[in-house]
Parts: sequence; C-alpha cells; structure tokens
Amino acid sequence: MSDATTAGRPALWLPRFAILSGRWRSYLPGTDVGLALAVVALLSVLILPLPTLILDLGLALSVTASVLVLMVALFLKRPLDFTSFPTLLLLTTLLRLSLEVATTRLILSHGNEGPLAAGHVVAAFGGFLMGGDVVIGLILFTILLIVNFMVITKGSGRIAEVAARFSLDAMPGKQMAIDAELSAGAITDKVARVRRRELEEESGFYGAMDGAAKFVRGDAIASLLITVINIIGGLAIGLLRHGMAFSDAAATFTTLTVGDGLVSQIPALLVSTASGIVVTKGGTEGAADVALVRQLGGNPKPMAMAAGAAAVLALMPGLPALPFLVLGGLAGGAAWMRHRNPIRTDAEDEAAAIVTTAPSEPPIAEAMRIDMIRLELGYGLLPLAGGDQPRLTEQIRALRRTIATEMGFVLPPVRIQDNMQLGSDGYSIRIKEIEAGKGELRPTRFLVMDPRGGVPDLPGEKTTEPAFGLAALWIDAAHREEAMFRGCTVVDPVSVLTTHLTETVRETMAELLSYSETQKLLDDLPREQQKLVADLIPSQISMGAVQRILQALLSERISIRDLPTILEGIQEACGAGLRAIPSVVAHVRVRLARQISDALIGSGGYIPLISLSIEWEETFLNSLVGPAEDRQLAMPPSRLNEFIVRLRAALDAAASVGESPVVLTSSGIRAPVRAIVERLRPATPVLAQSEIFPRARIRTIGTI
Repeated sequence: MSDATTAGRPALWLPRFAILSGRWRSYLPGTDVGLALAVVALLSVLILPLPTLILDLGLALSVTASVLVLMVALFLKRPLDFTSFPTLLLLTTLLRLSLEVATTRLILSHGNEGPLAAGHVVAAFGGFLMGGDVVIGLILFTILLIVNFMVITKGSGRIAEVAARFSLDAMPGKQMAIDAELSAGAITDKVARVRRRELEEESGFYGAMDGAAKFVRGDAIASLLITVINIIGGLAIGLLRHGMAFSDAAATFTTLTVGDGLVSQIPALLVSTASGIVVTKGGTEGAADVALVRQLGGNPKPMAMAAGAAAVLALMPGLPALPFLVLGGLAGGAAWMRHRNPIRTDAEDEAAAIVTTAPSEPPIAEAMRIDMIRLELGYGLLPLAGGDQPRLTEQIRALRRTIATEMGFVLPPVRIQDNMQLGSDGYSIRIKEIEAGKGELRPTRFLVMDPRGGVPDLPGEKTTEPAFGLAALWIDAAHREEAMFRGCTVVDPVSVLTTHLTETVRETMAELLSYSETQKLLDDLPREQQKLVADLIPSQISMGAVQRILQALLSERISIRDLPTILEGIQEACGAGLRAIPSVVAHVRVRLARQISDALIGSGGYIPLISLSIEWEETFLNSLVGPAEDRQLAMPPSRLNEFIVRLRAALDAAASVGESPVVLTSSGIRAPVRAIVERLRPATPVLAQSEIFPRARIRTIGTI
C-alpha cells in the first residue's frame, strides 16, 4: 500500500504543479506581466533601500545588459530589425539611474563603514580601475563622461534627428513609388501593404530614436550631478556626523563615489556606442563587421597606400620601427591578396548575372507583347502622376476597384508612361496599343462647365470637355470660388483625365475581357458554384462562347458580377436548344431583368422609356432577312435615315427635360435597333419588353 501511495503521488501532484507552472509562466521575462513587474521594480528602487547583495546583482545586470545591447547592434542586418531599441534605451537608462540612487543611499548612510559599504561591485570598480588613486579615478571618470556626453551621445542624437527628418521628408516619394508600381501591376496588393508597413515602421523608428537619444544625454548629465552630490554630501556627513578626518573622509567617500560613477558610466558608454552604431548604420545592409571589411578592404589601392605610409613612418628617426613595420606588412599583404582576389560589388554581380543569363537581344515575344491599357502623358503632365494629392495613380487604383465592384471583373493594370511626341499638355489613352481617346489638360488650372449648357461667363480659355464633348472653360485657381458660387461644375485636371479614362474603359470593356480573364472569373467562383461550371463547360458550351456572351453583356454596360445567374441562364438556353450566341445572350438578359431595370432607374424613381410605334415595329420585322439564328436588317436607306432622324429628335427632346431615356422595342428587333442606336448614342440602352422587371416603375416619355 505504501508503494501504491508513493507511486500515486506524482499523479496527484502533477496537475497542481502544472497549474502553478502555468501561473508562473506569465511572470517570466518576455511576457506583458513580467515587463510590467520589472518596470515597477525599477521604480521602486528609487524609493526603497536595497541590500548590498541585490545591489551587486543589479549592477552586474546593468553591465551584462549593456554588453548584450552592444553585441546586438553590431550584428544587426538593418536598423529596422531592432525596433525595440528606443524602448530598451529608456529601460536601461532607468535601470542605471535607479542603481545610482540606491548606491548613493548606501554611500551616504554607510560610507564610514569601509570600502564595501556599497557592495563588492562598486568597491571593485573603485579599487581596481582607479589603481588605488582617487585623483586618477576622478580623471578617468571625467574622461569617460566627456567621451560619452560630448562625442558619442551628442553625435548619435544629431544623426538620429537628421535621419528622422529625412525619413519623414522622403516618405511621400516612397509612398508614390509604391502606388505607381501597384497601379502598373509590378507588385501585388500584399507586397504593397508590406512595403507601406515598413515605411511606417521606419518613420516611427527614427522618430523614436530621435527622442530616445535625449535619454542617454540626460543620463550623462544626471551621473555628473549625482557624483558631485555624493562627494560633497559624503564629505559633509563624514566630517560633521561621524567626526572623520578630512583625508579619511575624502579617501573613503570619494573612492566609493568614483567607483559608483565608473560602474554606471561604463554601461552608459556601451549603450551609447550601440545607439551610435544603430543610427549610423543607415541604409547599409548586412552586419556591421561584414560591411566594414567589405568597404574598407574591398579595394587594394587604399590598403597599399596605408602600407606605404606605415613603412615611411617606420624609417623616421625617433619613432619605433617595429609596430609600423608590422602594420605595414599586414596592410601590404592584405592589399596583395585583395589584388589577386578582388571583391565584386552587388551591382557588378547583378550586371554579370544579367550579361550571363540575358540573350544578346530581347526576345521577339517581348517586342510582340502589348499593353491592354496605356496612358501616355506629355512631359508637362508628368507631375500629375507623382505630385501631391489628388494623385493620378491613386485615382486609377480607385477606378479599377470601382469597375471591379460595379461590372464584376478586374481591369488590367494601367501603364503610365511619357511620350515626347505628344504636346506638353497632351495625353493619349490607348487600348491594346490603339488610340481610343486623347485630349489636353492645363495642370495649373481648373475645368469649369455650366450644367445649364453653354460656356460659363468667366475669364479663361475655351475648350471642350474630352469625355463627353461638352463646352467648358479652363480657369485660374483665383476664379474657382466664383465659379462654384455661380453653380458651375469645377473639376481639377486629374479628375478630368480620370473621367475620360473611365468612359473610354467603359466603352471598350468588352475588348478587355480576354479568354484568360474569363477563365479566372470562373475559377474564382465559390466552391458551391463550381459544380454548375463543371456541368456547363465544355459539355454544353465552350469557354470561348461564354467569353463572347460576357463580352456582349459588357458591350452594353451590363454588369457580369452576378456570374452564377448568368451561367444559370446560359444553361437554361442550352437546355432549350438555343446555340447561337445572340439567342443565348437574349435569354440571359431576361434572367438579369431585375438587375438591368434597377441600373436604369433615374432620379425620379422610374425608367424613362422611348417606345417604337407599331408602324416602325412592323417595318423592322419585315426588314429582317436570313435564318432565324442569324437574321440581318435589310431596310432601305431612305427609310433608315428617316428612323435615325426621328430617333435623334426623340433623344434630344428627352435630354432637354433632363431625362436619360431607354429605347424600348420588342424582343425580335432589339438587336438591330441596338446596332443603330449604338452608332448614334452609344450610352443609350436598348431594352426588349421582356427585359423590364415586372415590379419596376416605368414612364413613357416619347414615341418614335
């Protein structure tokens, strides 16, 4: 039974031990509770007296931590890898000041008891490093203080201040470069987010280092004041309270005070050196030792010159020849080895790799590659792509996001480049290398349009709005407020260009939907919709036919975002025996009736319609020839011109009352009527009666 009880004890105590270890784990270093307790302990040292054993442990921790910080700074690859350094500077400074206060309390209260009154560490620094001479100790402490305060700390603080200022000044340019690469498609959104986060970390780091440098400087000043107070206070206490002789009091209290100053200034010097290494590292990649060896010893000529200078100094009378000869020999040997085995820079390695791997001339495939969308700018408009807000690249990115949300597919990246053949203020929009739109801008002016029509009565340069062909005026910024007060529409040059690009893209959207983009749209469908795709393609319809159907919808500015409904409509049409693309498109449009009707509702809450009379319906039906799957319009030219005249008059009458009308026809003649309307007014929709959602409000505003 005793054995069973003994054997069972671990099983009984193990859960309790696990609970206790789990509780204590939260107080270990590296945890939030542990850091909070450590800061509280540091602050409590300023108030509570410490025994000499704890004080020795704290002083040893201060020295060890300073060495650790210096080693981490030396082996850094880049400054941003040590973003916690400003916080660490504050904590180490607070640790040294707390320990100085604790040693001051012991020196002043127990200094008369001997050299071990403030602990063994202070005694060792006061005795060993001072060599038993108080004057030597004071001089050494003063030199360390001057080196730390006047040289390292002051220089590090100035570098941190300049680095913070330059980092903030360069941040907009770096942000614009990221936006330009993202708009051009050179990087993904994920890479752009990572680079923006690195920019924010860089700005915050150098800003924090600028402020943290003041901690080290203040620590040096505090150490000097504490040392003076300890010496004066120790002498006063030794002479007045303990009745010591002046020589004994000076020797005892000064030794302890200087030892305390040395044990605090040496860690401070190490941390200051680490701070200087971090802020002076700048944009140098790799560890400091590797960078120094590579840059100092990378070229044999400077080392050969140094070897020659050492040899000359060795021959000068009065100078010891051996040290200079040894250093000259080492430098000469290093120069010879570097001459035999030169170090190649990263740029040279990259160039050599390009020369090695790249062919003698660009491949033909590169010359044949075309840009889907390209925006060419004259040299006077280049600041629009990299100036202040609103930036062209940001608006193009917003355009791509808007098109993706509204129309259901992502536009190809828009490439922006300069074209010296254009005028200074000219631009050209090219779709698949073919010019689809062009215009001119005035970068320093604003475009003003009168919603009531005509040219605004303002001083400026008359022009035509490039996207819609409206009469407009370029005005100076001084007249902007007056134009807005008169109710005119005022647009900045970047918005003018973006609007023109938007309308051009919407008109050519069907051309931009390639076979690969169609495949990507289907692949990105949710998993529950993939069964529909597998059943439909390729057994019932080909991928190319699906592409043509989607292009037909986009050509009339119908969103393909509801792709599952479109695929269901295609499947229903194929099941009904419809194979011709126009017939399948007509069936899909009926399935999208609610979406189409909702997009065409005007500001009055209804769809404004212009219907065809029975006479024109019969004329169109009688003019259709050919098979049922591919019927063509064969109307006499005189009759066709008469229809175009009446159609233009009806559209103009609707526009005069502020309506954006929809032409309504029967299902059989919608396609030929749309072909006519597209040449006259491309943005005017043409609907069949079956494509109007039953619950949509309609109003007939005209009849042809």
